[in-house]
Amino acid sequence: MVDIADVTVLHDRVVELRFSDNTSRVVDLSPLLWGPAFEGIATDDRLFAQVQVNPETGTIGWPNGADLDPDVLHGDFEPATPAPG
Repeated sequence: MVDIADVTVLHDRVVELRFSDNTSRVVDLSPLLWGPAFEGIATDDRLFAQVQVNPETGTIGWPNGADLDPDVLHGDFEPATPAPG
């Protein structure tokens, strides 16, 4: 498992992630920010900018407890998709 070591917000919902394996990726998080936990994060720039690395879980998260799978962000797995409504 690869942890996220650092996150930098670049613009909109795009971040640069640095991983524990010394790789980095620029990732547009927009497609991943769905569901109740991400409602404000997906639309509020100030809330999105509060993203931080949680060293205990090795991933990025927000003050409301929402987080994303570091393996998906690293590119090792495909993200889940929202259920058809």
